[in-house]
Amino acid sequence: MTDVVDSDELMRRIQRARACAAEEERSWRARSDELEPSDPQAARDAAVRTLAYEAVTRVLDEVLRPGGR
Repeated sequence: MTDVVDSDELMRRIQRARACAAEEERSWRARSDELEPSDPQAARDAAVRTLAYEAVTRVLDEVLRPGGR
């Protein structure tokens, strides 16, 4: 990455990444709930992905708002 960005652009990028992670978390959570009755293994896999995106969201929240949680 050779682009130099200012702090405002960096914050915008982090906010977009956080929003994307939060959306993926919601999507995988819904998928896990849908799959639970019919395919428990796929539901567990989706639940693991949900946890991964939740962790990313929490880390980015801490970057954006230190001590907010």
